[in-house]
Amino acid sequence: MSDYHFPVPASSPVTPAAPKAETAAFRSRADDTYALLKRDIAEFRLLPGDRFTEGEVSERLGVSRTPVRQALFRLQQEGFVEVLFRAGWRVLPFDFDEFEQLYDLRLVLETTAVARLCEDAPRVDHARLQALAAIWLVPVEARSTDTAQVSGWDEEFHCELVAAAGNGPMTRVHRDITDRIRIIRRLDFTQQPRITATYDEHAQILHAILARRGKQAALLLRSHIETSQAEVRKITLHQVYLARQGGRT
Repeated sequence: MSDYHFPVPASSPVTPAAPKAETAAFRSRADDTYALLKRDIAEFRLLPGDRFTEGEVSERLGVSRTPVRQALFRLQQEGFVEVLFRAGWRVLPFDFDEFEQLYDLRLVLETTAVARLCEDAPRVDHARLQALAAIWLVPVEARSTDTAQVSGWDEEFHCELVAAAGNGPMTRVHRDITDRIRIIRRLDFTQQPRITATYDEHAQILHAILARRGKQAALLLRSHIETSQAEVRKITLHQVYLARQGGRT
């Protein structure tokens, strides 16, 4: 139905589980399928508009259609795919209005977290901040040039800032937002200059936080996020196709 090809697992197809472990095995297969499909959407192996069937997923992963269907229903509920009447499934097009709103909410959460970090609130996790410093406060020659690696580190940088503030519900909401905007954010890292800018900006934010300069840290963080948000507005489907081609090389 599309030119998308699901990666074939290295192991042999899943064999029937023992009766006592049947429920757990089914959940595992459904969870694994869900994670794979979600990753493929985030990494541009599945593009907005791509169509596929449950049979294609089932055959290539060596699992039955039941866990495949459960995985797809989860992705449907999260707004990643939709079911087509008698025509399989389709990856939903980008909803740029939703991305704008999610970026606005992300900005509120992260600036609130930074304010708490600079106030040194009782629940602040200083170990998380030191772990971030070990990645981002390094000499230029020690910086990673791996776009995929830096993209992942960038995502964790922002998640760890919020987590370090010590508010569990806020951290969970922020993680959910991060999950929703992942595919868009990763388009930021298709060019080397973006890596350099990310290192520089993250370092400035961290220095301000560690020095407890709250207003400066919030302003730097706001500028950093708004720059990324502005790039989202420039994204075209052509860029997404180029990103997928780059992921195949």
